[in-house]
Amino acid sequence: MAPAFAGLGLSLASCATAPVAPDVTTSLPVPVSTVPAGMQYLYGSGEAGALQQTVFHALIAYATEKAAHRSADSVVLAAGSPLVHATFVPCGAKPLAAVFDADETVLLNLGFEADEAAHPGRAYDEARWQRWERTGVGAVAAVPGAVHAFDDLRTLGVTVIVNSNRSTANAASTAAALKAAGLGDFRAGDTLLTRDAGAPSGKDARRAAIAARYCVIAMAGDQLGDFSDLFAMPMPVPVRRQLAVHSSAAGLWGKGWFVLPNPVYGSALRGGPDDVFPADRRWTPAP
Repeated sequence: MAPAFAGLGLSLASCATAPVAPDVTTSLPVPVSTVPAGMQYLYGSGEAGALQQTVFHALIAYATEKAAHRSADSVVLAAGSPLVHATFVPCGAKPLAAVFDADETVLLNLGFEADEAAHPGRAYDEARWQRWERTGVGAVAAVPGAVHAFDDLRTLGVTVIVNSNRSTANAASTAAALKAAGLGDFRAGDTLLTRDAGAPSGKDARRAAIAARYCVIAMAGDQLGDFSDLFAMPMPVPVRRQLAVHSSAAGLWGKGWFVLPNPVYGSALRGGPDDVFPADRRWTPAP
């Protein structure tokens, strides 16, 4: 009997010879039962791959239009601007750029997360993450759609910049990981901005530095903090959601600001039942 995927133009041979990341660890295979649902979705599902490519297709379409018809303002919030009735850094005659977060936006940390899945319940260890930044170059992959998006942006004359909270001390390894994933060359302190030791995790200062040099026509990330530090201010979960969908930000999603899915970690994974499910939208099945 022919394999179920024969009609897709695939074969066991082609699947067997598909490129894979080199094995850089000695971890045992991850039993499927230990893979958290969020990881199954983000790193394994066709649905996540389709959504990621959807985002990058939309970003390229938007950037193509903006490269042809420049706007007066960038998509970086001006210093001191609120999210309600927001104002933005003017473009002037500055060259065009698009700004991306690294982890789970353009780079999938497959090796690190496989090791996480193999050790359920283990607490996050910053020292272990730093070791991953330094040594995990061969166990990453590009987010689906990112390579083509970067190629298209560069063809349009748009500078691709990565603004990451990875450590500046490991910037050379991060640049190597981006290159290994097929995302091109990045220069630390220029097209790759990272977090200095002891610096806060917010990215606004780095965004401002980029916007001073470039007209930023698009930004992409997997956390709302990849667009403005205002989303990281202490606030109840429902208020943060309202800020994302009812402030000036609402008009930017897909129109300058592009969000990639991340159900594995980050600022989105918060909230108890009263935060997530409004009291006037509860349902109890009849006996």
